[in-house]
Amino acid sequence: MDAAKIEHYGDELYRALRERFTVAPLTEREPEITVDDAYRIQLAIVARKLAREGVRHVGKKIGVTSEVVQKALGVDQPDFGHLTSEMWLRDGDSVPTDRLLQPRAEGEIAFVLKRDLRGPGLTEADVLAATDCVKACFEIVDSRIRDWKIKIQDTIADNASSGMLVVSDGAVLPANVDLLGCRMRLEKNGAVVGTGTGAATMGSPLRAMTWLADTLGELGIVLRAGEIVLSGSLGPLVPALHGDRMRLAIEGIGECAVHFG
Repeated sequence: MDAAKIEHYGDELYRALRERFTVAPLTEREPEITVDDAYRIQLAIVARKLAREGVRHVGKKIGVTSEVVQKALGVDQPDFGHLTSEMWLRDGDSVPTDRLLQPRAEGEIAFVLKRDLRGPGLTEADVLAATDCVKACFEIVDSRIRDWKIKIQDTIADNASSGMLVVSDGAVLPANVDLLGCRMRLEKNGAVVGTGTGAATMGSPLRAMTWLADTLGELGIVLRAGEIVLSGSLGPLVPALHGDRMRLAIEGIGECAVHFG
């Protein structure tokens, strides 16, 4: 895809994000679009946010980490997106639904880094050594693609279907947590609507983190100390509507709550 088309779709998706409208899937309009094209469009969106809105880059998210979602999209690898400061909410905050289109919530383990991670060639031990703490996190995913009719190129181009994130105030050392076996429970309006364990994320959140650091390293991108990284969903995506209240608990890590206002 040539540079003009990259900029065109980057601008379209940026406007969809800020003006709150959906667009037809890129894969329908550009059948030959590649994953590399999609990441170039993603970067065009992020560049517009950073240049026009005075926001800061705060981290990354890993998506498409479960086998079920990968099969649905016809891929055999996860993807990543960029997190910026206006997306970050605190435990107990209200999610402004007037900024979102088709929100869904999922429970994740968030890694906060104390050292840079520069791939490729990293190990899970390298990731542990670079991690300051882990937190419980809601990722509020959203899609500017009409009716969530996405293939892997669509979600990548749309900044990996990023919306917002809500992280717990509490944090623990990763060495003190069973990252594979820790149980997640997600409640919506008092009812349990999602469960899972750390192993749901590519078999291990550390494996997902290592994949991200190595993949970014091959692109010349370093995960920096202080960044937060969402390591992938531990359970189902739960649709959210105005007025919904959700609570997330991850065994050994913590809890957080959010209201969709």
